[in-house]
Amino acid sequence: MRKELYESYFKDKKVTVMGLGLLGRGVGDTAFLASCGAEVLVTDMKSEKELETSVLALKDFAHITYHCGGHDVKDFENKDFIMKAAGVPLDNEYISHAKKNGIPVYMSAAFVCDIVMKTLPSCVIIGVTGTRGKSMTTHLIAHMLRENGSRVHIGGNIRGIANLPILESIEDGDFLVLELDSWQLQGFGDLHSSPHIAVFTSFMDDHMNYYKNDKSLYFNDKAHIYRHQKEFDVLIVSPQAYDEIKKYDNKKDVILAEERNLTMSMIGKHNHISGNLAYEVGLQCGLDDESIRSAIKTFSGIEGRLEDMGLFRGVRLFNDNNATTGDATIAAISAINETYHVQPIIIMGGTDKGLPLESLEQFVEKNTKAYILLAGTGTDRLQLSKKHVYETLEECIEQAFTIAEVGDYIVFSPAFASFNKYFNNEYERNDLFVALLQKYR
Repeated sequence: MRKELYESYFKDKKVTVMGLGLLGRGVGDTAFLASCGAEVLVTDMKSEKELETSVLALKDFAHITYHCGGHDVKDFENKDFIMKAAGVPLDNEYISHAKKNGIPVYMSAAFVCDIVMKTLPSCVIIGVTGTRGKSMTTHLIAHMLRENGSRVHIGGNIRGIANLPILESIEDGDFLVLELDSWQLQGFGDLHSSPHIAVFTSFMDDHMNYYKNDKSLYFNDKAHIYRHQKEFDVLIVSPQAYDEIKKYDNKKDVILAEERNLTMSMIGKHNHISGNLAYEVGLQCGLDDESIRSAIKTFSGIEGRLEDMGLFRGVRLFNDNNATTGDATIAAISAINETYHVQPIIIMGGTDKGLPLESLEQFVEKNTKAYILLAGTGTDRLQLSKKHVYETLEECIEQAFTIAEVGDYIVFSPAFASFNKYFNNEYERNDLFVALLQKYR
């Protein structure tokens, strides 16, 4: 997109960025706004010391002001717009105050889509959501389109990728593929907008601590993936997602992903569901059967999603760090059971999300050789017959290798969130796991 087009949205605007964070997305969006001439105020509940790495990354922008360690209602007044981070509740008192004063509140993924739709009419926006499978499906779609010669931009809930800078490189006729969690989809609801091609991978219990155990509220946010689509837009769903959608919505115009026999490098039925969803997207984008199958075959998967790390002292390791629900961990264990006909040693545990645990407990007891538990509020709730809990991830890995014999499989699939005194987010947990493995090479 030509710079003069997107600069007109931001030059001389007074903007409050609510939630700088530590993942890089907030930093990238803030840097983009400042580089376009916006007058930016950053406010975050974390202190400036806690945000030191993020603040340091923005040191070249002298016209960014920081109000950290809490929020002030005055920072949500007399602004052209507020840029709200994902996870900040819609009923947050400061967001409510801004809206009462007529100040628009945007979220970056939805804001980018709104600008692209208005200025680049031949761009195709593909949005992917779901409780499970959205990351794999997003990356698989992007890979498939690139392998077939298209210019593709990826964003949304992607590690280290900010959304607003996409505007610097996107051109008419390109594809924009977005992984969208329920919080980011709130921004689409505010703008009454949905992607041209919406993909709904699955709908299961998750984030019930945020949604106060009301699954309909969770679905309501997810449904913005398709709720505001135009006449020729499409919704592609898995069979599981379709069954769940019918419980909450009477929408009938969907494309149900057929089950095809696809050659894929990733194991597990859940990954083949991603393949089938990507196949349907390929058809909608004008690709033929051979082109789609060839691209899917060459996709090697992504970090932290049942990622095959290889052999360590004769033991095969899988990194499934991003499995933060019981359903996801059950899928990982099932994939190992069915593909390799073995029961793995599993490392699991973490912070509670308020989800039912009975199915997970029963499955783990029956289908694993051993389970090693990482301490956390979610782990405290587990009712298992041999409950040996370790304080650190390093201790868990050491215990797993103590138990393992040559030919065994170890799977790190937490089933819970990461937030505790050791991790600010799941990416820190992932990186530590990968680093700790190196001494077992």
